[in-house]
Amino acid sequence: MTGVPELLAKKRKRDEQFAAQKAAAAVEGRKKAKENRAAIFKKAEAYVNEYRAQEKDLVRLKREAKSKNGFYVEPESKLLFVIRIRGLNKVHPKTKKILQLLRLRQINNAVFLRVNKATLGLLKRVEPYIAFGYPNLKSVKELIYKRGHAKINGNRIPLTDNKLIEQNLGKFGIICMEDLVHEIYSVGPHFREASNFLWPFKLNSALGGMDKKRLHYVEGGQAGNREGEINNLIKAMN
Repeated sequence: MTGVPELLAKKRKRDEQFAAQKAAAAVEGRKKAKENRAAIFKKAEAYVNEYRAQEKDLVRLKREAKSKNGFYVEPESKLLFVIRIRGLNKVHPKTKKILQLLRLRQINNAVFLRVNKATLGLLKRVEPYIAFGYPNLKSVKELIYKRGHAKINGNRIPLTDNKLIEQNLGKFGIICMEDLVHEIYSVGPHFREASNFLWPFKLNSALGGMDKKRLHYVEGGQAGNREGEINNLIKAMN
């Protein structure tokens, strides 16, 4: 008989300790969330100032070149956006393998890639099946905010909370959507981790359809490098 009250007392003590730990964790969580919100706001403000400064520099350099009767050639973009525009019908095994390596397994799948010799070599091999070019900041933001999904333990998870980003990319200093956008757009030191964290985008079919897919863009078709014009295609498919 004496054992029952003792067990109840132990259980009550455990419950009280658990409740106290839970309350402390909740307080700590709220404190950290408040700190994170302040840090995210500061980062977002810094990124906006950085983008505005870049735009002002570009305008200034163009005006200076024009005043000297010259042309300002913008530096080559470091970021590519690649969209798969054709299906699997009669695809060579090597071509199929390259598309899989690029994570373009289905029609209308799309990914961000870093511009380098290896990437351009792969894109050349599969050029008839893809459209690609240099996305601007507006396109990158709209894609990630509207269609961004994370790849977490092999699952496709919508990016609805900054906690998902912090838990998976926090060790790289990427804790929110603005960090993710900045890392992708600027092709930062952790671009690979940020890009792999994003599940390949699943875009809509282009408004009005896409004719002459087998022809290169410069021949009036859809395939290949369309440089800055990729932003119009993104707008039609996003």
